[in-house]
Amino acid sequence: MLLDTSGLLCLHHRDEPFHEEATSFFEAAWFKLTHSYVLAEFVALAEARGLPREPALQFVAAVMDNPEIEVTWIDEGQHRTALRFLQERLDKTYSLCDAVSFLLMREFAITEALTTDHHFEQEGFVRLLKP
Repeated sequence: MLLDTSGLLCLHHRDEPFHEEATSFFEAAWFKLTHSYVLAEFVALAEARGLPREPALQFVAAVMDNPEIEVTWIDEGQHRTALRFLQERLDKTYSLCDAVSFLLMREFAITEALTTDHHFEQEGFVRLLKP
């Protein structure tokens, strides 16, 4: 399962509507993947939501140190590939972080994402957190 920004926020913050579901999916997953752009975006999202900075940063560090989570560090080649992906889909409102996620999901043959983001469904993936 790919751990997306919104899914991590649901895990981190107990007041998020999908906290319980996110926790259950996280605990049940046998493979967990995220990437450096998600971690950067998480810090910005937590701050935008008014969450305390120190616990958010501690959460990111815990994700990085968790042996059950594979963290991919995005390099220039992957960044450029994601930019080309976005250029091929100008009709979509995907973020660069989304594009990287989609490419990694295809590379690792992952179909499910711990996310509330409907963009994953637009690319044919399973969004685990939805009403």
